[in-house]
Amino acid sequence: MEQCDHCGQSFDEEEAYLRHLREEHAGDLSRIEQRRVDGLDDGSEGVPTAAVYGATIVGILLAAAVAYVFFVGGGSGADGDVKVEPHSSGSVHYHGTMNVTIDGQTLDFSRDRYQMQDRQFFHYEAGDGSQWHVHGQDVTLEYALHTLDIQVTEDSVTFEGTTYSDDDEGTTVTIEVNGEPVNPRDYVLQEGDEVRVIVTTE
Repeated sequence: MEQCDHCGQSFDEEEAYLRHLREEHAGDLSRIEQRRVDGLDDGSEGVPTAAVYGATIVGILLAAAVAYVFFVGGGSGADGDVKVEPHSSGSVHYHGTMNVTIDGQTLDFSRDRYQMQDRQFFHYEAGDGSQWHVHGQDVTLEYALHTLDIQVTEDSVTFEGTTYSDDDEGTTVTIEVNGEPVNPRDYVLQEGDEVRVIVTTE
């Protein structure tokens, strides 16, 4: 289910959500929203193109893979894809804040897609997007962001299929904890950490 960040209206289908954005909020769209709206197909009689069918199939396969990882693969959401894996679930209970702003769009961690959903080591919960929770040892910033479908390196961020890199002209990637730059692969989250992941493009 998609929820409009501009007016709060909910939509069961992404296409209806994107049409709403185009028709009701055209002048207020972030760059990411604009790219998604630009990808809408207005073919005759509303029949989707092969690209839309392909994207739908890829989406279904991706959802199946995510479901497998969460429900069959142990629920961490990051097994095998990060340098350091957390352990000792329940041994600690840390909290902190996180601001992720990508190309002018600040992520709202109170949205369902970022809430607990069987993530045992790092999550947001109870509809509260202002405070993250850590419930294990060695929860790196890389791992935490990976559970939110955000991949990071020391100088790049990948979100919704787009990779933003400091190496790209006009792109700046900032990854900080408590105002200091960190390597997300190595930095282990601690009580009270204030995380900032900011991507700007020209």
